[in-house]
Amino acid sequence: MKIENHVLNILQLYEYAMAIGKSLDYKESCNLFLKLVLKRKNLNAAWILEHDKSAIRSTYAIPFGIEVKSSYNDPLREMLQDIEESKIIKTNSLISSISPFKVEGGYNAIFNLKGQGFLFLYSKKDNLSQKDLSQLQPVIDKFSMNLKACKAFKQQQVLLHDLEVQNQELSEYAHMVSHDLKSPLRSIDTLTTWLKDDYSDEIGEAGKKQINTIRESVEKMDTLINGILEYSTIGKNKIEAYPVDINLLLNDILKIIEVPNHITIEVRKLPIINGDKYRLQQLFQNLIGNAITYNDKPKGMIVVGYKEEDESYEFYIKDNGKGIDEMYYDKIFKAFEKLENNANSTGIGLSIVKKIVDLYGGKIWLESQVNEGTTFFFTIKK
Repeated sequence: MKIENHVLNILQLYEYAMAIGKSLDYKESCNLFLKLVLKRKNLNAAWILEHDKSAIRSTYAIPFGIEVKSSYNDPLREMLQDIEESKIIKTNSLISSISPFKVEGGYNAIFNLKGQGFLFLYSKKDNLSQKDLSQLQPVIDKFSMNLKACKAFKQQQVLLHDLEVQNQELSEYAHMVSHDLKSPLRSIDTLTTWLKDDYSDEIGEAGKKQINTIRESVEKMDTLINGILEYSTIGKNKIEAYPVDINLLLNDILKIIEVPNHITIEVRKLPIINGDKYRLQQLFQNLIGNAITYNDKPKGMIVVGYKEEDESYEFYIKDNGKGIDEMYYDKIFKAFEKLENNANSTGIGLSIVKKIVDLYGGKIWLESQVNEGTTFFFTIKK
């Protein structure tokens, strides 16, 4: 008979353990575990009380009752502080005052949930023993940890939702501001074109030069706004992954960007990878454009290549340009950070590059020697 009881106890512990952790929803987790405990131990009710500033309130109850919110008075504090792990207490007026439903007579097994409040198990009969407490204590400890995980998950969900709302608001704000900024820019561009065409003789060469300066500034501002929009929209839309031949992609890029006569671009054999053509074009075009912009050599050279790893492709874009001091390696990937006042740079190109690489779950880094050149490396997962 003792062996049978021992086996039954083990089976009950196994059942309890299986019920814990099946859900990360607080109430569902309580339901799965505590309903099983009540059934197996032939108990009548269960509830959880937690601290709420200077008060104590109920966060869960079986059967469903009224919400308890009571001041954390001295008698209650004294009773709960005396429970290090668990204790059986006969129902009294104090316990009745903090129960979500009417309890008369009987006994209560109270467990300290270690920062997650106190669990009350109520029985109308005198059928709770120290043996029950010893058997339940290990699974109650696990249950307490599960409740902590449930709360952390809930907080994470709330934070993610808030972040999603904020990102959406920022995206809408970026589009609204860009529209409001582009409208006067178009007007300035149109008016300066009319002035230059209609009053060419009156304004003279000096006037034409000033108008050209205005139009160049308008163009720079328009490019900057487009860059901000591109940066803010990366990652907003789901990426459609499909085979992209990087060799053909590079051919297209070299047809649309302006490569000075003194710069040679060598493209070595590149792979076909899964990705989105538009994002990959942004990635390579920005890095190649950056290598062109900051190449100060009479015979500039840019090399694009890759090597295959087990789980990813590692690409590199190497140039023999100005090079970058190591102290600026992290700075250059931040939006609006420029190492020098270059009219052709918006300070957004490399931040867009990093965001795209992050989107593909890869990483980006560089090696550089001042006055000798720079190599940017980045990985794209297979």
